[in-house]
Amino acid sequence: MTHRFPIKEIALQAGLSTATVDRVINDRPNVSAQTRARVAAALQELETQEAQLAAKGRRLFFDVVVEAPDRFAREIRAATDRILPLMGGAVIRPRFEMHEVLEERRTLAILDRIARRGSHGICLKVRDVPLVRQAISDLMARGIPVVTIFTDIPASARIAYAGLDNHSAGRTAAWLMAQTLGRGAQGAILTTLSNRQFAGETARFEGFRAEMAQLLPRLRLVDAWDGGGLNLTTGQAVAGKLAVERDILAVYSMGGGNRAVLAELDRFGIKPQVYIAHDLDQDNLALLRAERLTFVIDHDLEADMRAAFAHLLAYRGLVPPNSTGGGSDIHVVTPMNIPEHRG
Repeated sequence: MTHRFPIKEIALQAGLSTATVDRVINDRPNVSAQTRARVAAALQELETQEAQLAAKGRRLFFDVVVEAPDRFAREIRAATDRILPLMGGAVIRPRFEMHEVLEERRTLAILDRIARRGSHGICLKVRDVPLVRQAISDLMARGIPVVTIFTDIPASARIAYAGLDNHSAGRTAAWLMAQTLGRGAQGAILTTLSNRQFAGETARFEGFRAEMAQLLPRLRLVDAWDGGGLNLTTGQAVAGKLAVERDILAVYSMGGGNRAVLAELDRFGIKPQVYIAHDLDQDNLALLRAERLTFVIDHDLEADMRAAFAHLLAYRGLVPPNSTGGGSDIHVVTPMNIPEHRG
């Protein structure tokens, strides 16, 4: 395995001992495939952080633990890389744990491993379940602060949440739906979310449902949930609903997998008048350009990651508490106003 970084730097980035990294680098036996993958990932991260390696100042390792489809995880990594040179107060070295599916047991194992090796702070996008809340309390007791990103875990001991107001985003989707369909519309709206254990997505749904009851009371909601935002499982969930419900007037997709949703709608010969999705990832950008999506509700990932890191720096006393900023603004994007730097 060729590289140009000191073994110690690779070990710090991977969260492994120098002896373990040395065994991987020199292709010695008795090393698990998972450990080799962690070293390979650390080398890729070091390549993107070379400017940070050369920077002077206190060095902090922040762990970013995310459950999300690869298309969104890539956006988070890219946003993080862009804001690193702009962060003051310390030299930040992010370490990423990105997984398309993170069940509770695996999430707890990752957080336990981080706690044992040490960290200056964690940015967390995972499911809101009791044992994860307890793990956050345990991390805080060890002096490792946690900031939730994009989807909150509000009843936990986390120090802050960095992301958009998801309840307001759901209400915005309902308002857009009402303005486009007209107040007398009748039929059904297909709603999809990746996992009901993500507090952010359930907040979107609650905001949407409450506003729809006021604006379009004649429309009923048909829920195709828990597809993980992945195309295969989301498509399966949608197909099951469309097999018995064909009167779909519109779609509100809270958790992604929109290529699969549209493919199933096409297969059943259903053409919704309005399709609202979240986040300008590469899939949604392509669908928006093709005018398969009507609106995309977006937020600034760079602003969110900058706020998350600022909260962790403020906890360490390295920046003023008032420098962390608020939640990111909600942006409504149509095929006619795709931001130039994204389009």
